[in-house]
Amino acid sequence: MTVQASENSSRRGRRSSTMGGMPVNDMPWWRWRSNVRSALHMLSDPGFQRDVWLAGVDGYGDVTDAVYRLVEDTWLDHWSAEKYVGTIFRDAQEAALVDTAVLRVLRIMHQVGPDAPVAAYLEHEAWPEAVRAAREAHVRLAAGDGEEPDTAPRRLDVLQIMTRSA
Repeated sequence: MTVQASENSSRRGRRSSTMGGMPVNDMPWWRWRSNVRSALHMLSDPGFQRDVWLAGVDGYGDVTDAVYRLVEDTWLDHWSAEKYVGTIFRDAQEAALVDTAVLRVLRIMHQVGPDAPVAAYLEHEAWPEAVRAAREAHVRLAAGDGEEPDTAPRRLDVLQIMTRSA
């Protein structure tokens, strides 16, 4: 299979190629970016949280899983996303939005505990602000990748296939 570059280079904020019909991000550490985007997407969508996480729908993980994807490879719980401008994040604005979302979500996680039920997160007084911060970051990253931010979050098995495919 041949990977063909598109006319829209990511240097201008667009996807640069596809593989088997799926976008292949042209950021050097695009797999990490994919995990961060997946987490931000889930953390930014109250409807998804209600209809999937609270309802216990399989295949999407829970809040703790999303936070883990957000910080597992990147160590964004230890240092700024600014460190990854040019590798995971396209620019300082993306990095700043991600830092804000990470700090808000982690603060809640530390208060309610990583094993708390989903409802404990969603009922936390600071949760709406964490959702807003995650939404701002998610929208910015999706736009940078030339994708629609309002599509439904992908199941984790689909994310796993996408991050193994290139």
